[in-house]
Amino acid sequence: MVAKEAAGRARPGRAPAPAGRRARPRQAEVARLAGVSQATVSLVLSGRDLATGRPISAETRAKVLDAAHSLGYVPDPAASRLAAARNNLLGVFSFTATFPTDVRHSYYPFLVGVEQEAAAQGYDLVLFTGSSTGGAGAGGAGALNRVRLADGCLFLGRHAPADALRRLVADDFPVVHVGRRDEPEGLAWVGADYVSASREVVTALAGLGHRRVLLVREDDDAPASTDRERGFLDGLAASGLPAGPDAVFRSGDPRGDLTADRVRAWVADGVTAFVAEETDTGAAWRALRAAVDAAGLDCPGQVSLALLGSPPADLADGPAPMGFDIPRPALGAEAVRLLATRIAGGPAEGTLVACAFRAGATAGPPAVP
Repeated sequence: MVAKEAAGRARPGRAPAPAGRRARPRQAEVARLAGVSQATVSLVLSGRDLATGRPISAETRAKVLDAAHSLGYVPDPAASRLAAARNNLLGVFSFTATFPTDVRHSYYPFLVGVEQEAAAQGYDLVLFTGSSTGGAGAGGAGALNRVRLADGCLFLGRHAPADALRRLVADDFPVVHVGRRDEPEGLAWVGADYVSASREVVTALAGLGHRRVLLVREDDDAPASTDRERGFLDGLAASGLPAGPDAVFRSGDPRGDLTADRVRAWVADGVTAFVAEETDTGAAWRALRAAVDAAGLDCPGQVSLALLGSPPADLADGPAPMGFDIPRPALGAEAVRLLATRIAGGPAEGTLVACAFRAGATAGPPAVP
């Protein structure tokens, strides 16, 4: 009872430091005032005497806590974390050219989920800014090495460098990538289930009566893009629609390659619905909308449009397109939970999170020839 009463009235940090004191009181001063060793002070203030089976008498505990209270002792958080071999810090590193600061940016909802779950888990966040000066490209190795200051790190971005991530994984540094990744082996990741979501969009278009559907996507091999294409082709095949190479249009420059004349030619050849993938830039969707408008085609009266994701913020004021919504805050929160598990020694796993289908207003039955 004496120890409990003393602990209740003598929590470190409750009392102000003695008048005139400038420096933080140290454990050695607490030990001298209490008449005990510094080791005893450390055990009492950290509670390790109970955890290690070295109980200290109630009287001694009361002396230490009273001395700490009278001196205004506050534990040094840096020293405590070093002693525990942890910083209670989670890193966040983005592989985009500029770290997102606009609340309308597609990465912002990820960061909301990350922040909320980190707070719930008792972690602080460190935003590593190497991406603002080249990120993981030329000269980016130093930025990636700095993430080791944290207990673990989350990575965001479509094009993360496999070699740099492989070194972190090989060193058993806790890493979680936001977005599905096949490489390197042993990397934990959290991603959206783009395959199932894309398949559902195609199935919905087929249900409206469309028999020729074309996918417009950027020309890269990012897992998010390949997953969307796989789901798109699966949906075509499941609906009995043509799913050959002519069903996908890949472009390194959608704005330049996707012209009004090309869209008119596709429509003349029987295409009645176009689907675009969502990316960081929104290039495919922007190019598709511009080409359809330039061709003078009414949507959804003459052609239907769908987007495998959500439209860019600057295009979000118009009618919502058919597609699906990516649960970005949930992905960010799940990534933090997985990273906390990795820090605690848990396995490196991959987790898929379902997307929500969006009927939108840009798709309808195909026009009668």
